[in-house]
Amino acid sequence: MRFLARSLTGLLLFAVTLALLGLAAMTVGNALRQSQEPGGPGRPAQERVVAANVVTLTPQTITPQLTAFGKVEARRSLDLRTKASGTVIWVADSFRNGLAVTEGEVLVRLDPAPATEALSLAEAGLTEARANAAEAVAAVTLAEDDLAAAEAQASLRRQALTRQQDIAARGAGSSQAVETAELAASAADQAVLSRRQALASARARVDQTAVAVTRADIALGEAARALAETELRAGISGRVEGVSLVAGAVVSGNEVLGRVVDPSALDVAVRLSTAQFGLLLDPAGSLRGGVVTILLNGIGAGPLTGRLDRVGATVGEGQTGRLVYVALDEGPGMEARVQPGDFVTVRIEEAPLADAALLPATAVGRNGTVLALGPDDRLEETPVDVLRRQGDDVILRVGSLAGREIVLERSVFLGEGIRIRPIRPGADATEDDATEDEVNLTPERRAALIALVEASDSMPDEMKARLLQQLQADTVPAEVINRLERRMDG
Repeated sequence: MRFLARSLTGLLLFAVTLALLGLAAMTVGNALRQSQEPGGPGRPAQERVVAANVVTLTPQTITPQLTAFGKVEARRSLDLRTKASGTVIWVADSFRNGLAVTEGEVLVRLDPAPATEALSLAEAGLTEARANAAEAVAAVTLAEDDLAAAEAQASLRRQALTRQQDIAARGAGSSQAVETAELAASAADQAVLSRRQALASARARVDQTAVAVTRADIALGEAARALAETELRAGISGRVEGVSLVAGAVVSGNEVLGRVVDPSALDVAVRLSTAQFGLLLDPAGSLRGGVVTILLNGIGAGPLTGRLDRVGATVGEGQTGRLVYVALDEGPGMEARVQPGDFVTVRIEEAPLADAALLPATAVGRNGTVLALGPDDRLEETPVDVLRRQGDDVILRVGSLAGREIVLERSVFLGEGIRIRPIRPGADATEDDATEDEVNLTPERRAALIALVEASDSMPDEMKARLLQQLQADTVPAEVINRLERRMDG
């Protein structure tokens, strides 16, 4: 039993020894094969050089454009209202939605019979008032004549009284004759007073009849105006909207029958934030006179132009910022291209910025820095002052970066200290390809790239064959590697 146990232990140790020897032989064999392959681990790894587009910063004066959205509004519009009530007997053919009318054109006529009757009555009243006035003038003349006769009679009575008094003083007359003369003189004076009152009444009646003539004349004018108001005329020239009227309809006073809009006088109401509004003010606090471009969404014609006209008087309940009105310039075909109620894109020129440069937004990182090209084509991360952002571009202050080259498109492969192969605007593509850097790949990296090319379904077969041939070579162009690795990174 002891012999059998020792034999089994020896066999086990012998099997373990053989397994270890086989593993060692496989390890040595793999190491030898890897050392004999091109680009093996025995060769030193080369620095990865990434190609990047660069541009030289040149200070210049740039005019930023503020982009906003607005709504077109009519500057001149008029509601057509009837001043009188009545029955519609005639409607103009041009008084339909969308048609143009001219100022002063008759659009609607109401039944004029009631107004005509009222005008006839007013004319009769004026004639009667004028007749009464003439009669009052004649009565004044008669009253004046009557007063003159009464005064003459009173003068004769006073002379008779004086004569009787002289006779009585000489003792020839009687006291009864004197008293009779005194009573006659007193009655004559009373008659003169009565005639004067009649003359004053006649003259007052003249004034009253003059007032009556004036009132009758005013009533005649009102009746004539009421007759004229049975015709509804266009107050301005423009296009008609909101009409739903036919002959025979009964309308009431002050009822809206339609609306006329002048399509040649339009404004664009633009809601801006307080910060945006501040960019449009000059040092005196007034709106700048920059050029305004209006883009018509969905219409293929060219843009329209306008000018900053005014600012809304109030902010409005539930609103923020400022409401700015842009007055559109008249141009050919404007009436057909834009109408009140359209939503448009507005681009407003701000004040020019000196010592500035326009770059794509991809050139500036989230931390407000750019990658500048330093010595030996290595990148340096430099902070910049971003003045404006408009669309996919940024406007930054050049300052000390004047004349330096900046990377246009940042990526995960670019950063501080990375060496790049700069691609400058206007460079010859064939020259770049001829001087393109070559990279030695490790077996793992080469296998990963080959697997990526073989697994691609969107790549044509010819391109796959060409890339696989390039990847099998001893050195591979750096641009090909960068392009494939960007595809791997998604």
